[in-house]
Amino acid sequence: MAHVLIVEDDPTSRHALTELVKLNGFTAASAGSIREARIQVGRQQPDVALIDLKLPDGSGMELLEEFEDLASTQVVLITGYASVETAVAAMRQGAADYLIKPVDMQRLEAILERVSKTGSPRVEIGRLKEELQAHGRFGRLVGRSPAMLRAYEQIARVAPTEATVFITGESGTGKEVVAHTVHDLSLRRTQPFLAINCGAISPNLIESEMFGHERGSFTGAERLHRGYFEQAHGGTLFLDEISEMPLELQVRLLRVLETRTLMRIGTAVPIEVDVRIIAATNRDPRIAVEAGRLRPDLYHRLNVFPLVIPPLRQREGDVALLARSFVAELNTDRGGHSELSSESLATLESHNWPGNVRELRNYIHRLAILGRLDAKDPEPFEPMPASEGQPGSPAIVLPVGTSLAAADRQLIMTTLDHCGGDKRRAADMLGICVKTLYNRLKEYGGGPSRRSQEVSQ
Repeated sequence: MAHVLIVEDDPTSRHALTELVKLNGFTAASAGSIREARIQVGRQQPDVALIDLKLPDGSGMELLEEFEDLASTQVVLITGYASVETAVAAMRQGAADYLIKPVDMQRLEAILERVSKTGSPRVEIGRLKEELQAHGRFGRLVGRSPAMLRAYEQIARVAPTEATVFITGESGTGKEVVAHTVHDLSLRRTQPFLAINCGAISPNLIESEMFGHERGSFTGAERLHRGYFEQAHGGTLFLDEISEMPLELQVRLLRVLETRTLMRIGTAVPIEVDVRIIAATNRDPRIAVEAGRLRPDLYHRLNVFPLVIPPLRQREGDVALLARSFVAELNTDRGGHSELSSESLATLESHNWPGNVRELRNYIHRLAILGRLDAKDPEPFEPMPASEGQPGSPAIVLPVGTSLAAADRQLIMTTLDHCGGDKRRAADMLGICVKTLYNRLKEYGGGPSRRSQEVSQ
C-alpha cells in the first residue's frame, strides 16, 4: 500500500488532507513543520509527499531538495496564489506537481490515483540510465554523445512531474520521440499518448478536432465527436508545430490549460479534462511570438520546462549508433542479418545530415530497399548533398526594420519560386511540412499558384 506524507502547518487543512488520502486507500503520516517531516521520513519513506511551501521553520523548498535523493518519492507542493511562480520554478527542479489553496480535491485524487496505478517512474529512469551505459539507449532514444546526455538528464528531471514541456529543435531531430519518452517516464504512462501536428490540420476543422463537437452543431456534424483533449484524458497530448495553430484557437487552448475544462462546439456545458501538454516547434518560438504567430501568454504558459534537442551534426559518435539501431530494426522486421561495414559507417559519419535523424533513418531504409546494406564500397552510402546553401541559390536582401511576418513571407515565396513551384521541395528546404506551407500560402491570399499545384501532384 502506498504511503503519503502531508506536511501542512494548519491543523484543519492537515486533518482534511489526511482523511482524503486514507479514503483513497493510502496510509498517511502528517507533520506540521520541516523538523517533524524529517522525523516522519526517518520512520517511513513516503511514495508521495504533499508539502506546503510556507512552514513555521522554513520553506517547503528545503524539503524538495532533500527528497531529490529519494528516487521513489513524488513531491507535490501546496501553494497560495501569490506563490504560483515559485511552485512552477519548483517543478523545474523536480516537483511532480503543485496544488493551489484551497486545494482542489478532485485534482489531488487524480494525482493519487496515478501514483497508485503506476508507482514511481524514477525507478524506471534508474534502469534506463544503466541501459544507456551498456547499450547507448535511453528508452526510445539512441545516442550517448555529450549533447544527448545533457538532454537525457533534462528528460529524467521533468518526466516524473506534471510540468508542461516545450521542445525545440530542428526538423527531423526526433521531437515526437522525445515527447513520447517523457510520457513513458511519467505517472501517465499507462494512459494515452496522442501526437498532433497543428500545421497539418485544416484550419476549418482544427477547432472541432481539438475540442470536439455535438451532433447537429454544424452542417455535416452527424454524430458526437470527442476531440483530442478528451481522447487523451488522463494521458499526454503532444502538440507539434504549435505556432501553426490559428490565433483564435490559441486563446481557447490557453483557457483549457488554465481551467482544465473545455466545451465542445454546440454546447455550453463544461467538460473536465486531465491532460499533460507537451508542445514543440522546429523554429525559435520567441521569433513566432514577435511575428504575432504565437500568443505570448500561451508561450509562457507552455514554456514551463524548455527542452532543446541538438541537431545530429552536434552529436559526436551518435551516427554510428543510430545507423546500427535502424539496421537492427530492419533485420527484426525482415528476418535479415545485415550489418554495416566500417567503410559504410565512416561514410555516414562524414556527412552533416541537415535532415537530422529522420534523414539518416530514411537513407538506411533506402539502402535496404536497394540491397546495399552489406556493401563494402562506400559510394552507395554517399548521401544527397544538402539543399540549403548551394552555390547559385538566390539571396534575399531585406531593409532594416522589415517585420518578421513580412520577412517570413518573402522567404517562403522566394524559396517556392526557386523550387519551380514544387511545394514538397520548398517545404523540405524551409524545414516545415507541406501542409504547413499550404496553410501559409492560403494566409498570403489566393493559395498556391496553378503551377505549384501541378508540380506537387
